[in-house]
Amino acid sequence: MTAEPKPANPECKVDKPRIERAVREILAAVGEDPDREGLLETPARVARMYAEMFSGLHTDPSIHLKKFFTEEYDEMVLVRDITFNSMCEHHMLPFYGKAHIGYVPNGKVVGLSKLARVVEEFSRRPQVQERMTEQIANLLIEELDVKGVAVVIEASHSCMSIRGIRKPGSLCVTSAMKGLFRTNLSSRSEVMTLIYGAH
Repeated sequence: MTAEPKPANPECKVDKPRIERAVREILAAVGEDPDREGLLETPARVARMYAEMFSGLHTDPSIHLKKFFTEEYDEMVLVRDITFNSMCEHHMLPFYGKAHIGYVPNGKVVGLSKLARVVEEFSRRPQVQERMTEQIANLLIEELDVKGVAVVIEASHSCMSIRGIRKPGSLCVTSAMKGLFRTNLSSRSEVMTLIYGAH
């Protein structure tokens, strides 16, 4: 087992005054009065929100996989239904959903909450779902040297539901299969059954 470093507060690295100035400009640009009562504190609120939503830009998700336990267990570990919220980098609108992570250990296992923390930190940055799915899978391969990893993400995108095509209720599903889950069809079938079979 290795020690886990303590992360710093990532929100301290965000330039909130600069965000506030930008939000005032946006409000003026759309024809609003940034100085009217209902909008006076909006720039500060948005700055605090962005500091929270984009805190993952200033963190290293691998820190959560540095502490592991040596175990001979060599069957699948699956954490299902890890909820997350992220921000689509194309329209700066939220997308949100669930991540499912399965892996086959190669002598190392991590606390289950660490997988949720990895999802959280990758989600808290301007993102696209496809990249986030790959990032999570690749990190487990790199840090834990797992025999296989499967990441499936299901998400609703507000950039598709409240603007443009306006199709609420649509769901985007992405997957990344590495190692055993890519080369062994029965392993891939098992993880997909465990993810969806009990729903």
